[in-house]
Amino acid sequence: MRKASLKSFNYAVGMFGTSIPINMLKTYAAFFYVDSLGLKTSQFSLILLVYTFIDAIDNLVYGYLSDRTRTRWGRRRPWLVIGTPLLVLGLVAFYNTPQGLAGSGLLAYCMLFYILTGTIDSVINANYGALFPELFPDDASRAATNALRQAFQLVAMVISIALTPVVTKLLGFGMTALVYGLLGGSVILYMAVTSRETADLRLEKKPALWDSVRSLVVNRKFWLAGLTNAFYSAAMSLVLASLPFFVKYTLQIPDSQATILFASVLFVAIGSVPLWVLLMKRLTLMPTWRAALASLLVAFIPLYFANSLVTAILASLLVGFGFAGVITTMDLIGARIMDEDKAHSQVRREGIIANALGFMNRLNGLFTSFAFYLVLVLFGFESGDTPGPEPHQAARFLLTVFPLLLMVISLGLSFFLHFPKQQPSDGGQHG
Repeated sequence: MRKASLKSFNYAVGMFGTSIPINMLKTYAAFFYVDSLGLKTSQFSLILLVYTFIDAIDNLVYGYLSDRTRTRWGRRRPWLVIGTPLLVLGLVAFYNTPQGLAGSGLLAYCMLFYILTGTIDSVINANYGALFPELFPDDASRAATNALRQAFQLVAMVISIALTPVVTKLLGFGMTALVYGLLGGSVILYMAVTSRETADLRLEKKPALWDSVRSLVVNRKFWLAGLTNAFYSAAMSLVLASLPFFVKYTLQIPDSQATILFASVLFVAIGSVPLWVLLMKRLTLMPTWRAALASLLVAFIPLYFANSLVTAILASLLVGFGFAGVITTMDLIGARIMDEDKAHSQVRREGIIANALGFMNRLNGLFTSFAFYLVLVLFGFESGDTPGPEPHQAARFLLTVFPLLLMVISLGLSFFLHFPKQQPSDGGQHG
């Protein structure tokens, strides 16, 4: 039992490491470059758009190479060990912009290191995600390990999102990126060294690229799960990226108080994960997943009417509750798709599927890019130097209106996804 618990801990703590760098990148990139350095919202929108299309190509390639890797250290570990220092370097470079950069130079620098850091994160997260169904093949171990790693993810978000306004005020963005990068990177490396793959690679057939791509293209469940999570991910990405704007322009309170709002969401999410696990045991996976999506959708309605720190905190509690439910269930659905693919093809393609699902999540770049473009068109919000006549409405739109619309689509798509009644992930009845 102790050995199983240590195995779960060693793998689950990796989520703490992988979450810290990417959360800082995605949450504060817009605020740092647009509001502080004067990059235009249209330029940042372009970066997100370009990154999304690059990510479409690199994810399948990374997954394919990972699945075909054969070394004495396993398939996933070499990618994790090599990718981690590159991720740290990319994050540090992104938030240490050379002095004097402006205009096209600032745009090029931001785009280069946003894409570099994002693509290395794709390598790490896909290999990390591919380990999950292999290391934990049975119902009980999956449920327990996933709950633990989501708890680690939420703790990482408290540090890399909620505390960042306070930390950057003391250290600056450049030094904060270095501290977060080293912290996250060291944890990833610990996970990579201690989480040993179980499969005998000598006996396994290597997946073929075009056969794997073809199987994904015709896999209806992959598309439904991927698109559902893409719209959800876009909604939450907008929440994280726009909350600093909402604090500054809508609530008109000190930037550091964004910490209070972020903490409200994340601490409620931490406390809610066990509740969602219990609910999943009673309702099974699919109804619980849909209930979580519905809870998050509804939460944006009271958040729209928030006009003070107190009302924003109260509304944020509902966001945290729904958010906890989605992260508790989402990865189990991905594991179920991997299980079905392995049973059908008799080939292990967790890396390709994890990367492909990761790319589908990163389609949120299309929607977040469009949202930042819309605030320029609708509200004239160009940058921190030129915020337009209604920056308070622009921030409210980014935080509540557009995410609510995305969640409506996400919830609707989830009702088209069904699995057979007996599945290895939870062994229960579901639809």
